[in-house]
Amino acid sequence: MKTIKGPGIFLAQFLGDQPPFNDLKSICEWAASLGFVGVQLPTWDARVIDLKQAAESKTYADDLKGLINGCGLEITELSTHLQGQLVAVHPAYDQMFDGFAPKELHGNPTARTEWAVQQLKYAAKASQNLGLNAHATFSGALLWPTVYPWPQRPAGLVETGFKELGRRWLPILNAFDEAGVDVCYEIHPGEDLHDGVTYEMFLKEVNNHERACLLYDPSHFVLQCLDYLAYIDHYHERIRAFHVKDAEFNPSGKQGVYGGYQGWVERAGRFRSLGDGQVDFKSIFSKLTAYDYSGWAVMEWECALKHPEVGAKEGAVFIKNNIIPTTDKTFDDFAGTGSSEEYNRSLLGI
Repeated sequence: MKTIKGPGIFLAQFLGDQPPFNDLKSICEWAASLGFVGVQLPTWDARVIDLKQAAESKTYADDLKGLINGCGLEITELSTHLQGQLVAVHPAYDQMFDGFAPKELHGNPTARTEWAVQQLKYAAKASQNLGLNAHATFSGALLWPTVYPWPQRPAGLVETGFKELGRRWLPILNAFDEAGVDVCYEIHPGEDLHDGVTYEMFLKEVNNHERACLLYDPSHFVLQCLDYLAYIDHYHERIRAFHVKDAEFNPSGKQGVYGGYQGWVERAGRFRSLGDGQVDFKSIFSKLTAYDYSGWAVMEWECALKHPEVGAKEGAVFIKNNIIPTTDKTFDDFAGTGSSEEYNRSLLGI
């Protein structure tokens, strides 16, 4: 067994215009001061990385890595959640998702998709240059508006949607394979890959591609009422990244999974800071350790109530306390009586 690496922190929710959150060195020094040892970098934010340059210049990648290492941290993974979302966008969301792309691409879905695909390919090479073996992203969605179908879905619509999703992602997966990096899809409502069944449908369309892996985030399963522990049993061989994020689901006589269009504070299902929600992290860390998960445990802060800096400070300690330093001996070694093939055969009377 391997000891899970961490604690790490996803920087996306903390970057801002005020120190120490407005440049890479200062935010890394802040993270290290809280006890984090890894940072996950959002590649759409120029304050932390120039993705194209990291892909095309090993010198730039080495300098970036050196700056972060100089703060006492490692890069856990790069993230292309926003660009991955743009690989596949249903027309109903075109205007809203335009904000994830450069302004010159707004109103041009075809060009936006081409840009997103190139961004993912840059991320593959940049990850390789940085010595990383896993990458965090979203799948995008062509079918999400039909998740609860009314009127009913036409026959074959789902199959057509997943074939197209697979067609778009296969060249990207191949680029990551050439770079020796796993693509870790965060299974998430709003994405066509939002549970185990949809992930398996996608795998079929990409020929069970070995790089089509998973980012495990139990908070999204709590809000779907999905068994997040059994999920690990099903997919542990594909889990190569881990967002440590808490959540709670408190349905009432007035609302449930869909939340009644309410804000996050008023919803039955909402994200919480680590330790404040309902996720059984002791069981999660135990399962992942037993299944030999060798990646990072990265805090993603999203909470409807608590201040992010407080959540980060508490989160570093929370993850550290849940990581299990693995043993190299069994608890009953003291009672061993020795073993040999001859001795074992004699005990069996053969």
